[in-house]
Amino acid sequence: MNRLTLVPYDQLSLTKGAMRGADPSMDQILMVTSRTMLASRTWHAQRLHLLLSASAHHAVALRQRGFVVHEREAATVLEGVEEFRRQQPSVTVVATEPRSRPLQSALQAADVRLIPDDSFLTPRDEFADWSPTRLPVMETFYRKQRTRLDILMEGGKPAGDQWNFDADNRLPPPKGEVSWPEPLAHPLDDIDRSVWSYIVTNEFPVVGSPPDGTWATTREGALRQLAHFLDTGLAGFGPYEDAVPRNTWTVNHSLLSPYMNLGLLDPDEVVAAAIARYEQGGVPIASIEAFVRQIIGWREFVNGSYWATGQDYTERNQLQADQPLPPAFDDPSLTQMECLRATVADVHQRGWVHHIPRLMILANLALTAGVVPQALLSWMRRMFVDAADWVMVPNVIGMGVHADGGTMMTKPYASGGAYINRMTQHCSSCPFDPRKRTGPDACPMTTLYWDFIARHADAFGKNPRMATQVASSRKLADIAEVRVRAAEMREALASGRL
Repeated sequence: MNRLTLVPYDQLSLTKGAMRGADPSMDQILMVTSRTMLASRTWHAQRLHLLLSASAHHAVALRQRGFVVHEREAATVLEGVEEFRRQQPSVTVVATEPRSRPLQSALQAADVRLIPDDSFLTPRDEFADWSPTRLPVMETFYRKQRTRLDILMEGGKPAGDQWNFDADNRLPPPKGEVSWPEPLAHPLDDIDRSVWSYIVTNEFPVVGSPPDGTWATTREGALRQLAHFLDTGLAGFGPYEDAVPRNTWTVNHSLLSPYMNLGLLDPDEVVAAAIARYEQGGVPIASIEAFVRQIIGWREFVNGSYWATGQDYTERNQLQADQPLPPAFDDPSLTQMECLRATVADVHQRGWVHHIPRLMILANLALTAGVVPQALLSWMRRMFVDAADWVMVPNVIGMGVHADGGTMMTKPYASGGAYINRMTQHCSSCPFDPRKRTGPDACPMTTLYWDFIARHADAFGKNPRMATQVASSRKLADIAEVRVRAAEMREALASGRL
């Protein structure tokens, strides 16, 4: 054995990082199941199953390519490495750079040689070089990405003569019957069933619906999902990417984020496949641009932001939020708010909702109600199938609840019930009225929004993107009543009575 390559749950690529150039005749593989990780928190059943089953399938794929694979169960990943080292003291242990700060620090301390993670399109040091004193503006970053990678560019200009087509891509749910793409099923195989039996037998704490074939656990399944999206979802992706219709949970979304985040798909191959389909015709420029932006723009921006911010970023709470996470997040029956109930129920059923329910319902409520940022972060880490430290820390701390004071985003993403009423179909069956700020049937999203603006008026009034909202809040004749009603709502949310 020339070297031992450590392969964690979220780096299941056969060709990237430490696996690039790996030779089965000289290199062996170590995969460690961490008992501490399994028992450390109550995971969504499908999230935990996806991690373990994808890893188990990956071990099979590696053996089929001739690698010797050592699968160990240990208290922690590091203890698994040390146990192996005690048996073979001279072995060189290598790994791809981890995708979380804690694991990277631990592996560095354990003298594991780290190979750069080339599964992202933007190296970490290159992102930092672009804006050494502060994070770049997302739109500026995205345009540089388009130019640097030569994607959707024509003669040095953006295809369609526009960098983005947001004005065409923010439509509310359409009225009447619409035929949305049917989700692709991934039937459980023997490995899937064995992994679920392992979870149940060991009584690892889980919540939510058990694995049911919603999520693929192999690279082959991930490739089928990519093909399914290209065939059924890409052309219609753009216009309704922000819409939350009642009769579909997928809309036209790709459902590819779990597979890219685990390493089962590479972002460059996903983008190349989408561009190839666009070039064949039949895919509007607004749809291909919107999809490409999510991957080469937002996904890369989030990863770069995670590594560019300091070690203390995860613990930031610039707005001094102090409320607990509402019990409704763990039991959707504990709220009368239809948008919250339906979103949490969807998360419990599948471990996934698309970006608008995450940002404008879950995070928006936490932001305006003053929920402790780390409480929301912990919940999202354990409940979403595509969660990862690098994903959730910037998305929650930076974008979701503005706990970093504007390091990542120039304004908080806060809204009242009007936005929910426009972009979802929840309000028609909700007892609360999105137009009302006060009274027993006032929409909590609306009341809490105006209270949030008023509470932070001094700070937000200096922000040019928030000055209009602050000025409007100061003109409200009923703002005192709003503040009282908001306090009642925060108390009711915390006790599961709203």
